[in-house]
Amino acid sequence: MSKSRPKPVVMTMMLSLVITNHVCGLVSAKAAATTSPAASDSTVMNEFLTVPASEFVGAARAAVEAMRKAGEALSKFQTKIGDFRTSNAVLDCLDLLDFACDDLSWTIDASNYPNGKDNGTGDIIKDLRIWISAAFSDVDTCLEGFEGTNGIIKNLITGGLNRIGPIVRNLLTMVHDKPKTGSGHGGFGKFPSWVKPDDRKLLQSEDIPAADSVVAADGTGDFTTIMEAVMAAPDKSENRYVIYVKKGIYSENVEINKKKWNIMMIGDGIDSTVITGDRNFIDGWTTFRSATFAVSGRGFIARDITFENTAGPEKHQAVALRSDSDLSVFFRCAMRGYQDTLYAHTMRQFFRECIITGTVDFIFGDATSVFQTCQIKARQGLANQKNIVTAQGRKDPDQPTGFSVQFCNITADTDLVPNVNKTVTYLGRPWKLYSRTVFLQNYISEAVRPEGWLEWDGDFALDTLFYAEYMNHGPGARLDKRVKWPGYRVLNSSAEAEDFTVGSFIEGNLWLPATGVRFTAGLSS
Repeated sequence: MSKSRPKPVVMTMMLSLVITNHVCGLVSAKAAATTSPAASDSTVMNEFLTVPASEFVGAARAAVEAMRKAGEALSKFQTKIGDFRTSNAVLDCLDLLDFACDDLSWTIDASNYPNGKDNGTGDIIKDLRIWISAAFSDVDTCLEGFEGTNGIIKNLITGGLNRIGPIVRNLLTMVHDKPKTGSGHGGFGKFPSWVKPDDRKLLQSEDIPAADSVVAADGTGDFTTIMEAVMAAPDKSENRYVIYVKKGIYSENVEINKKKWNIMMIGDGIDSTVITGDRNFIDGWTTFRSATFAVSGRGFIARDITFENTAGPEKHQAVALRSDSDLSVFFRCAMRGYQDTLYAHTMRQFFRECIITGTVDFIFGDATSVFQTCQIKARQGLANQKNIVTAQGRKDPDQPTGFSVQFCNITADTDLVPNVNKTVTYLGRPWKLYSRTVFLQNYISEAVRPEGWLEWDGDFALDTLFYAEYMNHGPGARLDKRVKWPGYRVLNSSAEAEDFTVGSFIEGNLWLPATGVRFTAGLSS
């Protein structure tokens, strides 16, 4: 049962209520002002769509309107809920519907102005499919928050939201599924290409760059808490805003909202700069709201920081890091927890040289994420508990989402090593019907069971999932005893595997070079 809450938590919830009072009220002025694309832009967009551009924009507007009405209905329950978990689920929904409206706002903007400078990576097809998919997942996550709650509120809310999902899902069918000609895989050293040159320098430099603000727990900076520094950052900044977080333990729950664009947070190193919390499902938090550190503002970068949730395995879902930030990068960071450590919720994300530890489904969500040269370590959980590295949540076959794990080490953490023959560990299990995860060129230790993968519930999703392996090595990488599911496959050609590399899967060559993070675009390290 949930315990009574200290005043700071109540204040945080009240602030969230204020922020989310006007769901879909922040749809961009461009999207709101233009009824349909100009003739010249329609010609451009018709190249990317299966329907006329005006029809696509009209459908996106209809989806936004449906979300706005759902948000209005939902907001009526804000002050009428006594149950802590249900209250959190309502707050989640208000935030998530607002996220979804923003995602569709970007979609409308890009359709009206396909040559606009703010259209993500510039690959219109992939940008549209990512943003629509994120909106679809946001609605689904909203519904999931009410699992474990009871009563009329749950029934009323879920009934309305169940009608929104198909509206958003239909938008995916209106966008071609092939990439724009010329997007290519390209080089760019060890980083994907959407990383801008200045950001590359910031990430590759071993020095602490000139910061816009400094956080120091000992009072030697501009702020003593990270959240204060985040609140002081400009909204919707097109320029990189650097927050330097000095060595220390920061016991706080940080939320970087969707208006805080292009924040870069730099610490003094893994386990030197630590952001820690212990929110968890057992104490009444939803999985979504349990995150110690959550970011939804686009273009976020973190370097040399640890994000942890110390709730422990007995508290079940307890997220250390949640990201909804499109084109986000986590470089030389640690995510430490037990169940549900890393919630790669939506959008495009890149993890490089990170340490990720946990037990059950400790990398999960419906983002389009690539993990490169990371240390992925299974921990000792509860007695008789199974470890699962990934639980990817693709719900529809048209979604471009999935997890790609490349050049990583999948091993047992120090606490599991003595019990590696007693506690079983698997590469993944299908959280949703079209779960998609690929392991490419990794070292897999003996901690991973010979069958490799685990069922979720009987034969659920075994025909529809997409799980694949390509050129992994190590004692846990042998293929002779792998599962025989229809959806599991071994990739036998580099052409098949290339689709899941940084250059192709997250359009890395179009945005990562600007961040300065090293990356490998293709299959060669």
